[in-house]
Amino acid sequence: MPLDISRIRVLCFDIDGTLNDTDDQFVERVERVLKVFRFLLLEQDQHKASRRLVMWLEKPGNFVYGLPDRLGLDDDFSKIITWLHNQNLISRSTDFKIIPGSLETLDKLAQHFLLAVVTARDAYRTHAYVESLGIDRLFECVAHAQTCPRTKPFPDPILWVASKVGVAPRSCVMVGDTNIDMRAGKAAGAQTVGVLSGFGEREELQEAGADLILKSVAGLLEILLSVQLPKLN
Repeated sequence: MPLDISRIRVLCFDIDGTLNDTDDQFVERVERVLKVFRFLLLEQDQHKASRRLVMWLEKPGNFVYGLPDRLGLDDDFSKIITWLHNQNLISRSTDFKIIPGSLETLDKLAQHFLLAVVTARDAYRTHAYVESLGIDRLFECVAHAQTCPRTKPFPDPILWVASKVGVAPRSCVMVGDTNIDMRAGKAAGAQTVGVLSGFGEREELQEAGADLILKSVAGLLEILLSVQLPKLN
């Protein structure tokens, strides 16, 4: 089903693989490790081998990532992560690498739509990201892993955003790079946009019900601003 622009009031953005180039950062780390074992690689291109390895790990990784939700432990898990950050027991990395074109796109879209963050990141890393890039001013609200009793792929954070800004869930669009984002959006009754800037593949995004698939968030400008939209006050 094509995207119905006329009903859109709120754009909900995932972070990792959607706004932040987390996947490429992970590939770079894996590539550094593979250099030690380069004599074992049949393929000469270590970057390509690293990317394939990360892509192979993604699906079981998504399953593990969703386990706290399935077991009802997501809130406890997020609290533990936040506590570890506060105790300086795990890294407080601010090495953020935003996907090219995302900042400019958010700036322009914020003139016509309400923007929100919907991520399964813990509270600390979520706020560190939006504040360090100075984009917190663009978002009406931020839903992280501790905002609702359940996070994606459940619809709860999108329903929370809709309630927070006073619109119907059908007026929201969930923008993300994985089938988890698409499933959460569909479960909430929202429209969904899949982006290929992370490791989500076109086929799996389509199977999860994406209404539109773009190369990156930057592609939203051409689609959404192709019609005359009123500016927000």
